Amino acid sequence: MSAFGIPDLSPKLEEDLVDGLLKVEDLLRSHIKGKYPLVEETAGHLVAAGGKRLRPLLTLIASQYGDPERYQVIQAAVVAELTHLATLYHDDVMDDAPLRRGVESANNRWGNTVAILTGDYLFAKCSALLAELGPEAVRLQAQTFERLVIGQIMETQGPGVGEDPLAHYLQVVADKTGSLIATSARYGVLVSGASNEIMENVTRFGEKIGVAFQLADDVIDIASDSKDSGKTPGTDLREGVPTLVTLRVLASTKEGDRELQRLLSHPIESEEVIAEVLIALRSHPALEESRAQLFAIAEQARNALKPLPICDATSALFSLCDAVIERSH
Repeated sequence: MSAFGIPDLSPKLEEDLVDGLLKVEDLLRSHIKGKYPLVEETAGHLVAAGGKRLRPLLTLIASQYGDPERYQVIQAAVVAELTHLATLYHDDVMDDAPLRRGVESANNRWGNTVAILTGDYLFAKCSALLAELGPEAVRLQAQTFERLVIGQIMETQGPGVGEDPLAHYLQVVADKTGSLIATSARYGVLVSGASNEIMENVTRFGEKIGVAFQLADDVIDIASDSKDSGKTPGTDLREGVPTLVTLRVLASTKEGDRELQRLLSHPIESEEVIAEVLIALRSHPALEESRAQLFAIAEQARNALKPLPICDATSALFSLCDAVIERSH
């Protein structure tokens, strides 16, 4: 297993990715600096907290189809991560989250207004980099930002009258998560000068693998022991957040599911009830049905890779599909 959680990476590609991510980290930290100390402190808060850096990693892998040595690749990777970080500041305000990436959230520490403005500051910093990447990158960012905003509004509003809640949820996941992961991969192809055909296939892959990542999290939140996953199971149940698994249960017409549906219809505060609900969900058909849907979407991601050249980058993306499936078991 590589340092990035992707199995069977070629040693040369892994070396290139380690070097590339160091450059991304350097630019990420230097680019958010400004004239006002508080803004610099708040903007650096989540950067310093770390994270998987999945989005810049995808930008770097996708750049292998063209010229990965171009400095624009590093700039585009930073745009992808800064966009993600900016959305986290805003998300935490909307969710009233006390923690983010294991540290106190910006809204908890400095208040909602400062957290929102910090997110806006990071979007401004993205724009400065995008101006150097050219009009096509600017257009792509605008389209992605539109989807991020629409996805958040859809999630906040909930499904409309007569709308299938599960279909609504999958669209929210595609817009809120899939869109930026797809764009991160597309940036890598775009700025490295690879072909349009490669760019379209890599973008399709990014969208599907982004959705698969979120659905894997949904399954892990129910199925995994905290010792295995490093996460506390039942987090979404505590917060009353709908997920693929719980939405399938809520859609059930079986009489025996009525009590479970009642419990899932609002946040669960009691740890004793959380434990009971987790036991019920782990034996419910909805969990295996959710896994099957996750595997199907990961397979769609694999299919998008099939027309791509046989090379270390393509192998890495196939391995990423395997890693998503593996983490949900």
